[in-house]
Amino acid sequence: MQDSNVSVPHKNNFLRLLTYIREYRTVFSIAIIGMLAYAAIDVYFLSNIEKFIDEGLTQKKHELLFNMGLAIPVIFFFRGVANFISTYALSWVGAKVVAKMRQQTFEHLIALPVSFHDQHSTGEMISKITFDTEQVNNASSKALTILIREGAFVIGLLAWVFYLSWQLSLIFLILGPAVGIIVSYVSKRFRLVSQRIQTAIGGVTTVTEQMLNSHKVVITHGGQKIEGEKFSEVNNESRQQQLKLVTTRVASVAVIQVLASFALSAVLIIASNPEFLDKLSTGTFTTVLTFMMMMLRPLKQLTTVNSEFQKGLAACNSIFAVLDSKTEVDTGTQVIKRVNGNIEFNNVTFTYQNKDKPALKNINLAIKSGQTVALVGKSGSGKSTLSNLITRFYDHDEGQILIDGMNINEFELTSLRKQFAMVSQHVTLFSDTIANNIAYGSADKVTNEQIIAAAQAAHVNEFANNMPNGLDTEIGENGVMLSGGQRQRIAIARAILRNSPILILDEATSALDTESERHIQEAIDRLRSDRTAIVIAHRLSTIENANLIVVVDEGQIIEQGTHNELLALNGHYRNLHDLQFTAA
Repeated sequence: MQDSNVSVPHKNNFLRLLTYIREYRTVFSIAIIGMLAYAAIDVYFLSNIEKFIDEGLTQKKHELLFNMGLAIPVIFFFRGVANFISTYALSWVGAKVVAKMRQQTFEHLIALPVSFHDQHSTGEMISKITFDTEQVNNASSKALTILIREGAFVIGLLAWVFYLSWQLSLIFLILGPAVGIIVSYVSKRFRLVSQRIQTAIGGVTTVTEQMLNSHKVVITHGGQKIEGEKFSEVNNESRQQQLKLVTTRVASVAVIQVLASFALSAVLIIASNPEFLDKLSTGTFTTVLTFMMMMLRPLKQLTTVNSEFQKGLAACNSIFAVLDSKTEVDTGTQVIKRVNGNIEFNNVTFTYQNKDKPALKNINLAIKSGQTVALVGKSGSGKSTLSNLITRFYDHDEGQILIDGMNINEFELTSLRKQFAMVSQHVTLFSDTIANNIAYGSADKVTNEQIIAAAQAAHVNEFANNMPNGLDTEIGENGVMLSGGQRQRIAIARAILRNSPILILDEATSALDTESERHIQEAIDRLRSDRTAIVIAHRLSTIENANLIVVVDEGQIIEQGTHNELLALNGHYRNLHDLQFTAA
């Protein structure tokens, strides 16, 4: 993925962008007609300079001058209408295309496997949805407007010059290929630098997002200077790439205008020939000279806007790389409403992507329906990985994982994950009300009574009742207005309401005070009575009553049994137990 950010996008990406426009081809066609009409009106207006000079001024045709005076406002009225129609229509198409692309990218990111998100920062993905899609918008509206309108204007001017004097227009056949070579080289340069800018902007977004999410940690540990230096590095990289883009743009404009000046110079030199000069009327020569001068502005605009267009193509390359990333593999066909909760691990081995050492090795474990199984061990031993494999956040490399005797790969992913309710020590809440956070993702429509019952069971009402709007109180981004314990109670209430047959509790009571923990533990005990529960715990006091305690170390199960059985072994569990209770 990183490598693709520095590659030159393939021309197929432009064709792929056109497929988005095809859906709105009627409006897009109207936009093109408006742009061509705008350019044609300009060429028509300028083409009358010859008649204005030769007939109106030289031959003193007053009626012609009078009629032209009346016609000018009409011409400019239609010019304004053509400009409005083309600009609005193309902006409408551009907005539609970008909205669709942004929606597709967002939905695709949701569908991508956890392993993809492990390898890409949140800031990088946010940059693609915001910054990159905006570059596409610029390319599909502003840049395309100038490319078509000014391009048609230049072609119209060249055609009229050829009509007036094919000899003078031959100079463009010589200079045209030179301009084409320059534009081709510059376009590649624009795309390459634009991709580097996108990467740099992703870095800026990432560093900013990390600082904002960790603001308290930063100021507590005096990390302001460290974060400032990090941001300065990525910010400076963005600045340098922007300057490279500007340098390329300005240099290319200067070179093309110098070439255009050679064309103008050649016209004057050719016209200086007495025999040739005798064949040209004053109006014709003035028109040719005016047309060539008029070409300088659109040539500059075409070269300048080329950078915007190439930035848009580079952004397309970046977005399409995400859209082409493979979503979660879901080959399962079995849809089950509710499992009993028997879980088996048979010789399961799993290695994280880009890691050499397996996180789990030859795991064999049987969990009966209704049992509470506790996973204990030091951090990084593989406890959470086991729960991630059951839910298929990751797919195991070897062995089998069965639920009620059926391989989990045979379940449809949606059906499989409906069987689980999860409460993690890292609670995720949404910027919404307490009630909506509790009801989030519920498969069936839940009633207020069910939400209130879940809130009471998790003791959410104890703090919600003291809030202005009770359960309808807005809690801010990720529950910023709540304490850690309050946030965790909401997560537990969400799990209670979900009413799934299998519970995964990853340090579910870690952020609660002693009294709240006792209440929550009672609620969890009631919830576990007819469900399978997998409890990941560091505090052994919370899992002494588990039906089975599994000790995991360096990706392997080294002990399993009840609390008393493991104490009697005088092994690893006994050492953990003695260490905790001695420290207490």
